[in-house]
Amino acid sequence: MGPTAVPVIVNTLVWFVAGAILPWFVPKGENRGIVQTMMVLTSVCCYVFWLGPYMMQYHPIIGPQLDPTAVHVMNEEWK
Repeated sequence: MGPTAVPVIVNTLVWFVAGAILPWFVPKGENRGIVQTMMVLTSVCCYVFWLGPYMMQYHPIIGPQLDPTAVHVMNEEWK
């Protein structure tokens, strides 16, 4: 477990609490089921929308496509 696991664990716990624990504390009323459903769906969507971009920047599927001239120039400039 490295330093990159901390944000994933913290955000997972936050959205788990928001979607699995907090809906149990919604006051009884006419729309309780709707409010609970909205809380669960919101937490799932927010978590997935956060996790997707976070993982894609951590493990990119495709790296930058550089032509050989650009690679040579960068190699010479960064020495």
